[in-house]
Amino acid sequence: MDGAPTIFLMKGKTRFFICLLGLLAAFLLIAGCTGSAPTAGNNDTVKVHYTGTLSNGTIFDSSAEREPLEFTLGTGQVIPGFNNAVLGMAVGEEKTVTIPVDEAYGSYDEELILTVPREMVPDEIAVVGTSLYQPRGTIISVDDEFVKIDQNHPLAGEDLTFTITLVEIV
Repeated sequence: MDGAPTIFLMKGKTRFFICLLGLLAAFLLIAGCTGSAPTAGNNDTVKVHYTGTLSNGTIFDSSAEREPLEFTLGTGQVIPGFNNAVLGMAVGEEKTVTIPVDEAYGSYDEELILTVPREMVPDEIAVVGTSLYQPRGTIISVDDEFVKIDQNHPLAGEDLTFTITLVEIV
C-alpha cells in the first residue's frame, strides 16, 4: 500500500475512532456549531444578577439576596448603559462595567428642585427624606415657610459600576 493515506495503514479500532472523530468534526462544521454558547441580543428576555456601586465603593443596589432581575433587551426597561453591558454576554458570563452619567440617570439638574409653600404639604409627609409620587421626588428640606422637593433621580450625576452575571436567556 505504498502511497496510501495513513488512515488506511491503521488497523481496527484506531481507524474506526479516527473516522468517527472526522465525521463528528464534519457534522459540527456543517451544522454551524462552533461550541460557543448563545449570546444575549436585542429583544431577548434575560435574567441577571448584579451589584451596583458608586465611585467611592458604596453598594447602592444588589440582586444577591433576591431573584435575578428579568428584563427584555432593547426595550428601555433598564438604563441604556446596563442594557448595552448585557448585550453580547453568554449565560454564566460575569463582567464589571462602569456606566457614565449620560448612559445612567443623567446629570444632576438644579432646576428640578421645587420649592412649595409649607401649607401645601401635610405634616405627616413634610419630613426630610420622604419620597413622593406626585410630584415625583424626595423632600430635601422643610422650614416654616417652604418645602423643597428634589425631582432628580437619587443616582443622577453619578457614574455607576455594575458587576453583572447573565443567569439565563429566557
